[in-house]
Amino acid sequence: MMGTRRFPLVRLDDGVCCKPLSRAPLGEADAAELARVFAALADPIRLRLLSLVAEGGEVCSCDLEEPLGRSQPTISHHTRALADAGLLTGEKVGRWMVWRVVPERLAALRAALS
Repeated sequence: MMGTRRFPLVRLDDGVCCKPLSRAPLGEADAAELARVFAALADPIRLRLLSLVAEGGEVCSCDLEEPLGRSQPTISHHTRALADAGLLTGEKVGRWMVWRVVPERLAALRAALS
Protein backbone atom coordinates (compact mmCIF):
# COMPACT_ATOMS: atom_id res chain seq x y z
CA MET A 1 0.00 0.00 0.00
CA MET A 2 3.03 2.28 0.00
CA GLY A 3 2.51 5.24 -2.23
CA THR A 4 -1.23 4.78 -2.69
CA ARG A 5 -3.81 7.11 -1.27
CA ARG A 6 -6.31 5.64 1.10
CA PHE A 7 -8.72 8.49 0.43
CA PRO A 8 -9.11 10.01 -3.01
CA LEU A 9 -8.61 13.72 -3.43
CA VAL A 10 -11.85 15.54 -3.97
CA ARG A 11 -11.68 18.47 -6.36
CA LEU A 12 -13.92 21.31 -5.31
CA ASP A 13 -15.52 23.71 -7.75
CA ASP A 14 -12.67 26.21 -7.52
CA GLY A 15 -10.07 23.61 -8.49
CA VAL A 16 -8.46 23.13 -5.07
CA CYS A 17 -8.12 19.65 -3.62
CA CYS A 18 -9.78 20.45 -0.30
CA LYS A 19 -11.63 23.23 1.39
CA PRO A 20 -9.59 25.95 3.05
CA LEU A 21 -8.99 25.97 6.78
CA SER A 22 -11.73 27.77 8.63
CA ARG A 23 -9.59 29.10 11.46
CA ALA A 24 -6.03 29.93 12.34
CA PRO A 25 -3.84 27.42 14.16
CA LEU A 26 -3.09 27.76 17.84
CA GLY A 27 -0.84 30.67 18.64
CA GLU A 28 2.72 29.88 19.65
CA ALA A 29 2.17 30.68 23.34
CA ASP A 30 -1.03 28.60 23.49
CA ALA A 31 0.68 25.70 21.72
CA ALA A 32 3.64 25.84 24.12
CA GLU A 33 1.30 25.83 27.13
CA LEU A 34 -0.74 22.92 25.76
CA ALA A 35 2.46 20.98 25.04
CA ARG A 36 3.56 21.52 28.66
CA VAL A 37 0.23 20.21 29.97
CA PHE A 38 0.18 17.25 27.60
CA ALA A 39 3.76 16.44 28.59
CA ALA A 40 2.55 16.18 32.18
CA LEU A 41 -0.17 13.80 30.98
CA ALA A 42 2.23 11.72 28.88
CA ASP A 43 3.06 9.47 31.81
CA PRO A 44 0.83 6.43 32.45
CA ILE A 45 1.05 6.80 36.23
CA ARG A 46 -0.08 10.42 36.00
CA LEU A 47 -2.98 9.51 33.75
CA ARG A 48 -4.07 6.82 36.21
CA LEU A 49 -3.59 9.19 39.14
CA LEU A 50 -5.64 11.92 37.44
CA SER A 51 -8.41 9.44 36.67
CA LEU A 52 -8.52 8.31 40.32
CA VAL A 53 -8.76 11.88 41.58
CA ALA A 54 -11.37 12.77 38.96
CA GLU A 55 -13.45 9.74 39.95
CA GLY A 56 -13.10 10.38 43.68
CA GLY A 57 -13.68 14.11 43.53
CA GLU A 58 -11.34 14.67 46.44
CA VAL A 59 -8.58 12.18 47.21
CA CYS A 60 -5.95 12.04 49.93
CA SER A 61 -2.40 11.23 48.82
CA CYS A 62 -2.43 8.33 51.26
CA ASP A 63 -5.25 6.71 49.28
CA LEU A 64 -3.29 6.78 46.01
CA GLU A 65 -0.43 4.49 47.05
CA GLU A 66 -2.27 1.17 46.93
CA PRO A 67 -4.20 1.53 43.64
CA LEU A 68 -1.14 2.91 41.84
CA GLY A 69 1.31 0.52 43.49
CA ARG A 70 3.75 3.35 44.14
CA SER A 71 5.44 4.80 47.22
CA GLN A 72 4.42 8.09 48.79
CA PRO A 73 7.47 9.98 47.44
CA THR A 74 6.61 8.79 43.93
CA ILE A 75 2.97 9.83 44.39
CA SER A 76 4.15 13.25 45.58
CA HIS A 77 6.38 13.63 42.53
CA HIS A 78 3.51 12.87 40.15
CA THR A 79 0.87 14.94 41.93
CA ARG A 80 3.30 17.88 41.94
CA ALA A 81 3.80 17.54 38.17
CA LEU A 82 0.03 17.52 37.62
CA ALA A 83 -0.42 20.47 39.97
CA ASP A 84 2.34 22.40 38.19
CA ALA A 85 0.46 21.81 34.94
CA GLY A 86 -2.68 23.22 36.55
CA LEU A 87 -4.60 19.95 36.42
CA LEU A 88 -4.77 19.31 40.18
CA THR A 89 -5.09 21.52 43.18
CA GLY A 90 -4.17 20.37 46.65
CA GLU A 91 -4.78 21.32 50.24
CA LYS A 92 -2.68 20.17 53.17
CA VAL A 93 -4.75 18.41 55.82
CA GLY A 94 -2.57 17.33 58.72
CA ARG A 95 0.45 15.64 57.20
CA TRP A 96 -1.33 14.64 53.98
CA MET A 97 -2.38 16.45 50.82
CA VAL A 98 -5.95 16.21 49.58
CA TRP A 99 -6.16 16.55 45.79
CA ARG A 100 -8.93 17.75 43.47
CA VAL A 101 -9.08 18.02 39.69
CA VAL A 102 -9.32 21.54 38.28
CA PRO A 103 -12.40 21.15 36.05
CA GLU A 104 -11.82 24.42 34.19
CA ARG A 105 -8.38 23.22 33.14
CA LEU A 106 -9.75 19.94 31.78
CA ALA A 107 -12.49 21.85 29.96
CA ALA A 108 -9.85 24.12 28.39
CA LEU A 109 -7.94 21.06 27.15
CA ARG A 110 -11.09 19.60 25.64
CA ALA A 111 -11.91 22.91 23.95
CA ALA A 112 -8.42 23.22 22.50
CA LEU A 113 -8.73 19.79 20.90
CA SER A 114 -12.15 20.37 19.38
